[in-house]
Amino acid sequence: MKKFLTFISYLFHPLFIPLYATFFYVFANHSTAITKEKLLIFLQIIVVTIILPLLVFMLLRSIGKIGSVMAPKIGERKIPLLIQSFLIILLVKKGITIERYPEFHFFFLGALFSSLTALILLFLKTKASLHMIGISALTVFVFGLSIHFHTQNTFWIGFLIFMNGAVASSRLEMKAHTSRELTIGLFIGSIPQLLFLFVWL
Repeated sequence: MKKFLTFISYLFHPLFIPLYATFFYVFANHSTAITKEKLLIFLQIIVVTIILPLLVFMLLRSIGKIGSVMAPKIGERKIPLLIQSFLIILLVKKGITIERYPEFHFFFLGALFSSLTALILLFLKTKASLHMIGISALTVFVFGLSIHFHTQNTFWIGFLIFMNGAVASSRLEMKAHTSRELTIGLFIGSIPQLLFLFVWL
């Protein structure tokens, strides 16, 4: 069980959440056709939300500013969250624009609000679980897509709700967070997404 929970913690690392959200978004209406536009969306997300943050992580680790990819200490999280916020701003202004991809645009706006809130809390000496922020935001987004496109995503919504519990358990098992930090992360991740649902639904 411990190995399984550790695997879950890495599988749903915040770094991968935008990629999962992209998968649900491009196939939300059950269209399985792989188009040039869909590939372009995936490419943008991979470069901006995975490759660039990994390069930043490697740089910060090489200069001793961060210890591991989980960034357990409060001081280690400030720079990555700040850079993540700038990357999301770049994405919503230049790539995932409201004119072309309104639903996805608001998902990233919600992610931006979550990132900035988590960053502000760090300066108040409060750590929120980034894992819970990510998985809860993804769950609300998939729920919204199901309503918006009138698709039956009951399995995936149920699966993601279960994964919220599994991710929380994995972070507790790894002693990475307290219950309070997990709860804060849950609210920071889900509330912005819920608020933006009223805009794009």
